[in-house]
Amino acid sequence: MSKKPLVVGIGELLWDVFPDHKQMGGAPCNFAYHVSNLGLDSLAISAIGKDALGEEIIQKLDGVELRYDIQKVDHPTGTVQVTLSGEGVPQYEICEPVAWDFIEMNPDYEGIAGVTDAVCFGSLAQRGEVSKATIRNFVSQVPDAALKIFDINLRQHFYSKALLDESLKLCNILKINDDEIKLVAQMYGLQGNDKENCEELLYRFKLKMVALTCGIEGSYLITKGDVSFMETPTVKVADTVGAGDSFTAAMVVGMLTGKTLTQTHEMAVNLSAFVCTQKGAMPEYSQRDFSFGG
Repeated sequence: MSKKPLVVGIGELLWDVFPDHKQMGGAPCNFAYHVSNLGLDSLAISAIGKDALGEEIIQKLDGVELRYDIQKVDHPTGTVQVTLSGEGVPQYEICEPVAWDFIEMNPDYEGIAGVTDAVCFGSLAQRGEVSKATIRNFVSQVPDAALKIFDINLRQHFYSKALLDESLKLCNILKINDDEIKLVAQMYGLQGNDKENCEELLYRFKLKMVALTCGIEGSYLITKGDVSFMETPTVKVADTVGAGDSFTAAMVVGMLTGKTLTQTHEMAVNLSAFVCTQKGAMPEYSQRDFSFGG
């Protein structure tokens, strides 16, 4: 029996604090959770504080049976104040500096990176020098044949063109949404529509794929040889927190298990639509609830 692919999410880990409750969050952990739920081996790498909020995160991760390497550092566990619009779309106020700004390059990580089949990282956890160095070191040691997904996740002022340049050179897959592509187009002087600008980035940075999500307007998976567009299913939205992370997870699982572009895209769309109907980024579901087409 062949070994399952190993998929790593590295970066921020935090509490999303809503007006009436809090939810564990952070894109890399959300991503790793869904990869695991879809049947592959996953590992979340991040850092928490030596505090009650950190302990609660460990309990939550154990509760959802997610494999993790979470460092405990002398900074508070990350929190984000979240407010939701009437359509359930989140706005974030991200605290700093916090534990996940200080992810150290653990001696074990070189060995883990060497056997990683896919790694997902973003821009937010690169705002601090310690985590930025660790993330770039880890991703650069992942084999060239592996999937290296830059889930851009632009938040507040925590990014720059230099950071995006370095990350786009490190990755071979870009995941971006319709708001983010407009910001990136301005930075890079791209003149086309959102899809055309994604195609330009695909060629400019020699990427395998660009995934463009456009909320209720649908989504694209763009490769050099093929483009898949799918409409977004109409669902009753509880909140959209983590929907993009589940989309990325399903996309990666599809690619690693040899599914077609269409099958991969369909799975990503269906899973992210389901997550929108649930509160929080890590809803319970069974792998049997979601299966790739044909």
